Amino acid sequence: MKIQTIIKQMTLEEKAALCTGASKWSTTPVERLDVPQMICSDGPHGVRRQPDLHDDIGQESLPATCFPTASCLASTWDVDLIRNLGEALAEECIALNVDVLLGPGVNMKRSPLGGRNFEYFSEDPYLAGEMAVNFINGVQSKGVGTSLKHYAANNQEFQRFSISAEVNERTLREIYLPAFEKAVKQAQPWTVMCAYNKVNGTFASQHHYLLNEILKDEWGFEGLVVSDWGAVRDRVAALKGGLDWEMPGPQERRVKEVVEAVRSGALDEAVLDESVRRILRIVFKAAETPKSGDFDVDAHHELASHIASEGMVLLKNNGLLPLKGQEHIAVIGRSAEQAHFQGGGSSHINPTKVAVPFKELQAQAGNAELTYAKGYPTDNSFRQDLIDEAVTLAQVADVAVLYIALPTFKESEGYDRTDLDLTEQQVALITAVSAIQPNTVVILNNGAPVAMSGWIDGVAAVLEGWMMGQAGGVAIADVLFGKVNPCGKLAETFPLKLADTPAHLNWPGGAGEVHYGEGIFIGYRYYDAKEMPVQFPFGYGLSYTTFAYSNPKVSATNFKDVDGLTVTVDVTNTGDIAGKEIVQLYVHDQKSGLVRPEKELKGFAKVDLQPGETKTVSIPLDFRAFAYYHPEYKRWITEDGEFDLLIAASAADIRHSLTVTLKSTLDLPCILDKESTIREWMADPRGKVVFGPFYEMMESETRKRFGGDDNERYGNDGAIGMDVMEMFSDMPLVSVLMFQKDALPMHPEDMVAGLLQQVHSESES
Repeated sequence: MKIQTIIKQMTLEEKAALCTGASKWSTTPVERLDVPQMICSDGPHGVRRQPDLHDDIGQESLPATCFPTASCLASTWDVDLIRNLGEALAEECIALNVDVLLGPGVNMKRSPLGGRNFEYFSEDPYLAGEMAVNFINGVQSKGVGTSLKHYAANNQEFQRFSISAEVNERTLREIYLPAFEKAVKQAQPWTVMCAYNKVNGTFASQHHYLLNEILKDEWGFEGLVVSDWGAVRDRVAALKGGLDWEMPGPQERRVKEVVEAVRSGALDEAVLDESVRRILRIVFKAAETPKSGDFDVDAHHELASHIASEGMVLLKNNGLLPLKGQEHIAVIGRSAEQAHFQGGGSSHINPTKVAVPFKELQAQAGNAELTYAKGYPTDNSFRQDLIDEAVTLAQVADVAVLYIALPTFKESEGYDRTDLDLTEQQVALITAVSAIQPNTVVILNNGAPVAMSGWIDGVAAVLEGWMMGQAGGVAIADVLFGKVNPCGKLAETFPLKLADTPAHLNWPGGAGEVHYGEGIFIGYRYYDAKEMPVQFPFGYGLSYTTFAYSNPKVSATNFKDVDGLTVTVDVTNTGDIAGKEIVQLYVHDQKSGLVRPEKELKGFAKVDLQPGETKTVSIPLDFRAFAYYHPEYKRWITEDGEFDLLIAASAADIRHSLTVTLKSTLDLPCILDKESTIREWMADPRGKVVFGPFYEMMESETRKRFGGDDNERYGNDGAIGMDVMEMFSDMPLVSVLMFQKDALPMHPEDMVAGLLQQVHSESES
């Protein structure tokens, strides 16, 4: 039966009920019209399927593979691997009778304090978008839906149900929306989940501009918009705003509100019908994939291990790693025996099995003796006895391997971090052990950056293991003993200290608002602009081998924006073991009408190389790689001019730079108005034609009036000691003319109105 036919046969009550959940995890079926229920499950790094659809998140879910969280996934920079992950998640959804997996999360890491940062990919929208596209395409290739979340500007846990993210249009468009946009346009997720928070004063669940105008109309989103669980305040306003499906259910009161609104005329039934149509389309799409069977537990565990090993980042290594020939290894840290591999909250998975890090070390250590000390307690107490025990073990060992996990009381969904520090006990432990054992390796298990300046100089190596998933213990052992050459690179900057971070002065807000005062300058964009040192830059990661970049080329040095171009570079493995390198391509605009970041990531590629092998990496750049969002034109624009293409191993390691010249094909409308400055008049092509001759005359008269013959004699800038025309440049033209109105043939306002009329006539012709 066609959807439109079904809608015509549905009662008003059935339509309203369909737009609200029947349980905590399912849509409302309409049995008389053969409309089935659709079941969803939390994600995004595992399937958290509740046995009973009325269970809340406090009940244990069915066993599923716990893959690494998003901070680790993004650090792989491996789009094919992320697609493989998506396919595996879909297989588990099918086996566990799940139609839609709630993920991925693509919100930006505005501050490293964000409690949910472990579920989000990156501080960079391009990288986050690429991860999301491949995740979605992987899941949906097998007939299971995804839910792109949390739309939009959901960047903190503090007052997340009510805070208003106050963010300007350009910042939204360039930082907080592009990952969503890329995912929608290139992967068409079945659903998009709105955020809890407000955006510029309006709840995301009823934000007409975000949900209807941008998501559905501008980007062409074809699926349904679902609320985050409990995000809806006003059901009727949310329907009008573009929210199709409210969760969780059942919500009898909400259903009645919708029915009454339609009957009273407060809600157009056509609006309700459109949401019903979108929901039915996805419900029937989901029903096309039969749900049954099993998934390969062992194969998925191995995939989880492989992903973890690809995403782990070697941050420091003085040559100690990989471990070879050590006879006594002191293993220190509670998380060596109690693996810390996922975050707390709605994404918490009941794993099929867990690789215990200590046992995995034993399996690969050969004849080496392994001893163990807890090192730190489960709570935030300080235990000198545990430190003393660890020091005693480390002192007689050949190497100390410290497993340091950021505890859940410091990092979880539901609350933000208050600092970037490890616990006092953990810092004291690292310091004490490394003081007596120079061969100390620190393995970190955390979802976001931690401060290291107090202890990193004293240790030999640091491996960022992230929230590594259930098989992460295997991956760590593989990296430590050289079975795997580490190849992950950071998807976010590790700052030296909290006070250095971009949002520090505007975090977390108060009185119901948080102001995004740093604008487009988050992450490496901010550190570049401030010329500020960091602990580890965006895109950074070490290997057990080395790589050389050579022969950089560009397909065209002069090009049109719509044509784009392609950059190639040869990468050679100059070491003696196989390894993978992540080549990054940043774009720098030499001159622009509005301020832009020093550079922005616009492409990357991961290449696998044998010792001595060379491969050519090719990275395409399109229109958007050179464009920025102009809030007055209300669109993405390019401008004629020169751009530097920066081929890099990290944001702080630029290997080659190529300069190209762009020709914009845009025919932009004139945006001059009565408040436009003289500089804006002269920068506008049409404005310059109309105003240019008058400007030259005005400049001449002004310099005569304010200059004088004594300028050269006394070496000053005029009779009043300043360059008057420079001052005038950033004043509205009408204001400048008001100072000279007695010498003008007509009133300045009439004169500017006449110039504007000429300009707009020129524009229309």
